Amino acid sequence: MQDHSEPNKLFIGLAGLGTVGSGLVTLLKDNADIIRKRTGRSIILKKVLVHNLNKPRKVELPPDVVLTDNLHDLTDDPTLDAIVEVIGGQDTASQIISKALDAGKDVVTANKALLAENGLPLFAKANEKGCLLRYEASVAGAIPIVQTLKESLAGNRIFSLIGILNGTSNYILSRMTTEKLDFASALKEAQELGFAEADPSLDIDGFDTAHKLCLLIRLAFGVHYNFPDIPVQGIRNLQAIDIQLANELGYHIKLIGQVREVSDTTKTSKLEAGVFPALVPLHFLLARVDGSFNALHITANAAGSLFFHGRGAGDLPTASAVLADLLAVARHESPNNTGYFEPNLPMALTLSPGQAASCYYMRIMVEDYPGVLRDIAGCMACEQINMSHVVQRADANTSNSSYVPLVILTHETTAQAMSAAIERINELKLPKEPIVIFKVLA
Repeated sequence: MQDHSEPNKLFIGLAGLGTVGSGLVTLLKDNADIIRKRTGRSIILKKVLVHNLNKPRKVELPPDVVLTDNLHDLTDDPTLDAIVEVIGGQDTASQIISKALDAGKDVVTANKALLAENGLPLFAKANEKGCLLRYEASVAGAIPIVQTLKESLAGNRIFSLIGILNGTSNYILSRMTTEKLDFASALKEAQELGFAEADPSLDIDGFDTAHKLCLLIRLAFGVHYNFPDIPVQGIRNLQAIDIQLANELGYHIKLIGQVREVSDTTKTSKLEAGVFPALVPLHFLLARVDGSFNALHITANAAGSLFFHGRGAGDLPTASAVLADLLAVARHESPNNTGYFEPNLPMALTLSPGQAASCYYMRIMVEDYPGVLRDIAGCMACEQINMSHVVQRADANTSNSSYVPLVILTHETTAQAMSAAIERINELKLPKEPIVIFKVLA
């Protein structure tokens, strides 16, 4: 569409030269022959937007690449066919993507927070302008889950999607499990190895997983699930004793992002979604996902049960997803940004968090005296909660040897019933520490 001296080449601008941006520069060089064979075109990097022009770079740029700190040098350049946004954050990234789309440029981004919280106007603008807005790298790194949901599973009705979507949290939990580290020690190790940021809040508090889950819900179910409405519980307060007890009971604890189609009390089909630490049975493939890897399990009406596993972060794994989107741009693929014909997706019908049903793990630190289990069981019975397993461990390694952990596994019950039972137990002043409760996958 532009009068380039080499019209068959795709000229791009890159916003951000951090981990992912540097990885993309490397792949554009190392895989240049593959790119040409796949698309019949070369992808040429012309301009790179950075915050600091004088900062040392991890990657050497081609000599003719222009480095700039002015976003208009990318968005307003008529010689650029597409913009890759991996600069992070929301305000500047939103400006870059919006202005690029206004100029008729295709966009590739890895910005899950922006697309989850404020993506609807950008998708609407991309549809209006007839531009591609691709975002494979925004979820699960190298795992091609976005295109799988948009294309390979497009003819399926998705029933459920459950996954480990944050490599930082999974690394921490893996180290707590295998090396019996406490949370603080595992987090410090993750930071020293570069798996966790100096401020790891988005990862360990579950919001990074929630951003990704929000995007997956749109792709899998064709609805918009309002991001603030997703219940989120992170792993910041997870204690080593619960890792130990879960292992002894035949589980690993993982930070899970889940959405599934359920029926409420009126038999209306709704979506139940959330992010939470959960006990995963050891025979589940998800329980065996260690280190910084990600994984997803999808259940569909035609394809059945599918499992995806791979690197969820890192320079080259994530850059490979960015490059795949760039190849789609190079092939002039038709926009299919949300994966659905209608550009304006409806709001999701969502299940009230209190109605969500699950099995539960509950640990109560109690004084070891006759009758304590009877009293707690009475509180559970009042809320119609059946217990499947009870363990009282006088020999457990706890911070206070005066108390013992009483661990209860329940049959399926609602979050509302569990909350009411906990309130009853607290009213009896039986717990000597705050009660710990996790969902149990079944």
